[in-house]
Amino acid sequence: MTEALDAIDRAILNRYQGDFPICSRPYQEAAQTLGISEEELIKRLQRMLENRQLSRFGPMYHAERLGGGLSLCAMRIPEAQFDKVADQVNAFPEVAHNYARDHRFNMWFVLATETPERIDSVLQEIEQQTGFPVYNMPKKKEFFIGLKFEV
Repeated sequence: MTEALDAIDRAILNRYQGDFPICSRPYQEAAQTLGISEEELIKRLQRMLENRQLSRFGPMYHAERLGGGLSLCAMRIPEAQFDKVADQVNAFPEVAHNYARDHRFNMWFVLATETPERIDSVLQEIEQQTGFPVYNMPKKKEFFIGLKFEV
């Protein structure tokens, strides 16, 4: 059974969905603002990751500004095979933000690659491994919407 989030866990999540310190000891600085030790902050983050209360904790890089490729992708997966295919897709290091949707295209994920040319080859690899087509929807225009979830 997964532990419930306590007040400190919620404070960590609410405070550090953005604006994590950039310094030589960022976890120490973040912990100080929360009134806990660096060791406790790291242990809490590790526990929330292990309990799948967090899917990841780390920086978000703008792949295209770093010379990489970025695309939104969708798949239509039969419900009976969804978990298996999700595990296959998520095993690719280029895949992030994989979500189930209540739609005929029921699996959506973001693909971020080291080069724009790598997008097509990763999509082909995913199709080959899963046996299902991937619908690639590269962006035409970028909009930034700051999104934070209060927990």
